Formats: sequence, structure tokens, C-alpha cells
Amino acid sequence: MHRRRPPRAPARAYTLIEVLIVVSILGLAATLLIPSLSRTGILRVQAAVRTIVADVTFAQADALAYQDRRAVVFFPDENRYLLCDVNGTELDLDNDVLFHPDGPGQRYDVTLSDKLFGGAVIESADFDGDAVLVFDEMGGPVETLDGDTPGVGGEIVVNGSGQQFTISIEPYTGRVTVERTSDGEGGE
Repeated sequence: MHRRRPPRAPARAYTLIEVLIVVSILGLAATLLIPSLSRTGILRVQAAVRTIVADVTFAQADALAYQDRRAVVFFPDENRYLLCDVNGTELDLDNDVLFHPDGPGQRYDVTLSDKLFGGAVIESADFDGDAVLVFDEMGGPVETLDGDTPGVGGEIVVNGSGQQFTISIEPYTGRVTVERTSDGEGGE
């Protein structure tokens, strides 16, 4: 006796319309995602600017809190800066750098060449003709490490990912402001 097989269910396949819809959705998702991925460099440079602002503000607040002078020493050619305790007429960059638990050697030594900052570059730092920003015991910028003459303020210029930012420190108050000054050189 011959057994009859049950009828097979027809094989299910995707129609051309279904494939086109999926491809269209993927294309739309890629169109939305790719521009936001290209902005990560810009966001990292902005993070570098925010880090500088936070560290300058910290040095100012630390000077006020401990009633002692603090300095932020910029090295634009090395793309880094240090936060230091001021102990006289000269800075000892081996011993005066503030403690930072996450810094190299637990020193407050920030290098913008780190991949985290997306190629941000300190183009210049100028405070009273020097690359050293000094805060007195009241948190105000002063001209020299040991003098009482108020500083004229100054600025730090940071470039990266096709943008340029100017961080300004006002005289007397030490107020910190940031302005995007141009689209910089050589975008990504």
C-alpha cells in the first residue's frame, strides 16, 4: 500500500518589494549615522577645550580655597600644560606640580596629544607676554609669580578638526570664556 504524503507548504520567499523596503531603511539609517560619526573629532576637540577651561577654573578655585598662589604653565610646542603650586619667584617644574591621581606620575600634567582629544592642538597661550597664567590668593590673575600687579588676562588658542577656539581669561576677575573664532585649518 502506498502512503500518501501530506501536501507540502509552499516555500516562503521574500518579494522584491520587501527587499527594496529593507534596503531603503538601511540606506536611510546609514545616511543619518555617517554624518554623526564624522563629528566625533569635533566633539573630542571640544572636550579638550572644556578640559582646559575646567583645569584653569580649578587652579583659580584652588588658589582661593587654600589662600595660596597657583599657576597654569602652558607648553604649546609640546601641546601640554601643568598646574603648579607657586612657592616663590620661580617654578620648580619637578616639585611644584600639583597632585592628580590620574595624571602621569600622579602629577597634574595634561597632554592634548592623547587620542582622547582628537588631535586638538594648543596653538598659543599668552598671559602678560608669557605662557604662564598665575592666580593670586583671591583667585585673580596677576602679572608675576610673586607680584601683586593685576594681570591683563590673556588667551589660549586651540585648533582641531577644522575648528579654532579662543579661551579668554579676563583681568581682575579671572572669568573664563570660550569662543569659536574660526573654522581653523585642515578639517577632518
